[in-house]
Amino acid sequence: MAEGTAEAPLENGGGGDSGAEALERGVAPIKRQYLTTKEQFHQFLEAKGQEKTCRETEVGDPAGNELAEPEAKRIRLEDGQTADGQTEEAAEPGEQPQTQKRARGQNKGRPHVKPTHYDKNRLCPSLIQESAAKCFFGDRCRFLHDVGRYLATKPADLGPRCVLFETLGRCPYGVTCRFAGAHLGPEGQNLVQEELAARGTQPPSIRNGLDKALQQQLRKREVRFERAEQALRRFSQGQPPGPTPAAAVPEGTAAEGAPRQENCGAQQVPAGPGTSTPPSSPVRTCGPLTDEDVVRLRPCEKKRLDIRGKLYLAPLTTCGNLPFRRICKRFGADVTCGEMAVCTNLLQGQMSEWALLKRHQCEDIFGVQLEGAFPDTMTKCAELLSRTVEVDFVDINVGCPIDLVYKKGGGCALMNRSTKFQQIVRGMNQVLDVPLTVKIRTGVQERVNLAHRLLPELRDWGVALVTLHGRSREQRYTKLADWQYIEECVQAASPMPLFGNGDILSFEDANRAMQTGVAGIMIARGALLKPWLFTEIKEQRHWDISSSERLDILRGFTNYGLEHWGSDTQGVEKTRRFLLEWLSFLCRYVPVGLLERLPQRINERPPYYLGRDYLETLMASQRAADWIRISEMLLGPVPPNFAFLPKHKANAYK
Repeated sequence: MAEGTAEAPLENGGGGDSGAEALERGVAPIKRQYLTTKEQFHQFLEAKGQEKTCRETEVGDPAGNELAEPEAKRIRLEDGQTADGQTEEAAEPGEQPQTQKRARGQNKGRPHVKPTHYDKNRLCPSLIQESAAKCFFGDRCRFLHDVGRYLATKPADLGPRCVLFETLGRCPYGVTCRFAGAHLGPEGQNLVQEELAARGTQPPSIRNGLDKALQQQLRKREVRFERAEQALRRFSQGQPPGPTPAAAVPEGTAAEGAPRQENCGAQQVPAGPGTSTPPSSPVRTCGPLTDEDVVRLRPCEKKRLDIRGKLYLAPLTTCGNLPFRRICKRFGADVTCGEMAVCTNLLQGQMSEWALLKRHQCEDIFGVQLEGAFPDTMTKCAELLSRTVEVDFVDINVGCPIDLVYKKGGGCALMNRSTKFQQIVRGMNQVLDVPLTVKIRTGVQERVNLAHRLLPELRDWGVALVTLHGRSREQRYTKLADWQYIEECVQAASPMPLFGNGDILSFEDANRAMQTGVAGIMIARGALLKPWLFTEIKEQRHWDISSSERLDILRGFTNYGLEHWGSDTQGVEKTRRFLLEWLSFLCRYVPVGLLERLPQRINERPPYYLGRDYLETLMASQRAADWIRISEMLLGPVPPNFAFLPKHKANAYK
């Protein structure tokens, strides 16, 4: 529908040469009637923003002061970037921008967005959780026990509707909820919708949480990894790990893993390093007695991973959180994967790292991605996950280009450490009951490709599937992905399926990628710029999505975020933070109806343009202050002195 109308100006004398020049400059070809200057763009937003503030349509203080930009948002940082997202590179003509270094990498010194001023008057969890009898700490508790005093200092509600109350029938945050007016009775009691709450007694919609008892065991190093240690011993003896027949199990190994015959009702737990429990203390067991800890599954008996032709949402650090994955599932993503998790942090029981493994019930094909540099930690972590989480596959990150990971020998560095790489793959494959996949790049250096040599080895090591990002580590996300090289690698990997990744932003890009012979495509930045890309690919069309539809998508994300992170102050601000990080990518999308030539390409920078309405123009702004304004439409006013700086400085158009 929008294809013909958007391409017409280019064909009817709209300037084919000018379009080619725009492409050479790396600028998206937008119709001339929508183009504007930087000054006019921001003047338009400021003027319309003031009108909206005066009318006071949806949220904010009736006095109209809530949307005023705090001075802290414009903090000038050392690296030449302000808190509103402007860089010295994009400075005014008289400011000599050529003297500044091009912004790239991460904003490591960015300010924290946690509202610490609320911590002074936090209510004790024993009062929030109505089932709790009394506070365990008594007079030593550092939280408030006076609900009246808490309510006197609590900020005003952010809206009249509580997502948790409407979804679950009961808000677990009670009076601390920032939408508490929707579910508090006249005497301050927490109301319950019995019918909805009864449904909440069913199996939880989110799985793969960390059990408190397991967390304590991990912190005290009381967890034993018999299968991993057995595989590592074989490495030290110069033997590749493989399934050990029951008759060949060394004496004592079976006793470590399997219950003794004469002690049918109890299992002896051996003491690990630093364990205070005596070895003779029995742990009562129940259920059928199996030999799965001695007799392992053969590779041919493992669960198969058949995702050929499916759309695979890449594991995206920071932005690839559970609420975002739910949005992508709504629009047609087939396979999802959790954010990169560091294996050493998982083995230490860090709750923040285990949160990256959580899975929503809508994610029917789901995997987790691990990062590590050494066979012992990666193999032990794989064994731990095989016991505790429900996943369809485990992925090894061999594509991460950042220095923090690379200099420790992980990520892309494993491509040059073939011995360690082999031990990691074989060891993890030995202890996992689900397929093992790997994500790699073309190589470390720009013109030295390694993937075609590694792929046959990965196939022989037992990898079920490999995803190849068509860039080297040196390229990071600059220049175009090398799909011609990916096509060559398909032959080297055969019959192992190879997925391709890089620069897919339209269904035409996806069609060209599939013509290379890959088993499927992985979509990363394209999903951040427009999560409805999965629908476009499946329906083979360009979707000229309106600004109101895009705002509804963001509203859905905030609702999912409040469900996942909570509706109290901490949960609201965490949802806002991840929304702002996502908006730093969404602003690069150019609406279909504004383009002279379709499709938009991922390496084309959108120039300043005025959209078809105020909201479309606001969503095109690359200033953090305007992203904050959008977040205030959905989550209410930001806390005082709030400042935000996106995680990444560069947007890699060049």
